[in-house]
Amino acid sequence: MIIKTTELKRSFEVGSETVDAIKGINLEVDAGEFIAIMGPSGSGKTTLMNIIGCLDTPTSGEYYLNNKLVNQLNEDELAGIRNKEIGFVFQSFHLLAKNSALDNVLLPMKYAGANIDEATIRAKHVLNQVGLSDRMSHGPTELSGGQQQRVAIARAFACSAKILFADEPTGNLDPKNGKLISDLLFEVNAETDNALVIVTHDQDLASQCDKKIELKLGKIVD
Repeated sequence: MIIKTTELKRSFEVGSETVDAIKGINLEVDAGEFIAIMGPSGSGKTTLMNIIGCLDTPTSGEYYLNNKLVNQLNEDELAGIRNKEIGFVFQSFHLLAKNSALDNVLLPMKYAGANIDEATIRAKHVLNQVGLSDRMSHGPTELSGGQQQRVAIARAFACSAKILFADEPTGNLDPKNGKLISDLLFEVNAETDNALVIVTHDQDLASQCDKKIELKLGKIVD
């Protein structure tokens, strides 16, 4: 099991009030599983993903990642996990505008201290996997939205991440490119033992996943 949460809760202080964003989430994700998290705005989807993606910490409850109790890790240890074990794909791509596709994919490996020659070979390999072998030298402005999202997916897997978190990965794309990206995610999931966790409003995409988890007012309702 890659992810396990027990009675996970997260509260925020808003003025003089305490807002409970998630309220006792129990969740398990195994290697190779493709999980969709759904729910209306304000249901706690992003808060939950931020916690299991080690971008935030819970107020209470336990979170185990690869059998490590994340609650007990310090900020440096959390940063190490984000660098080596977790990949993120965001709705708005977050590519550096002045960098080529290859340089964007190389960046997290450089931060992780990888050998530059080995990192370049790895970056070219993952770009080829997502069908961009002929677009490596192109910058984001020279790529379509679907191609930019494929660069973001390649970047997420460049450090051999075991878990990919994707926040509305098809949300900013037209139906054709959205279908290409969802097909690519299923292909990556089928060919590896990577776990994929996505936040999505796309019912068709969610219906094809191994699990569909629906949140409402901070709780799992389905």
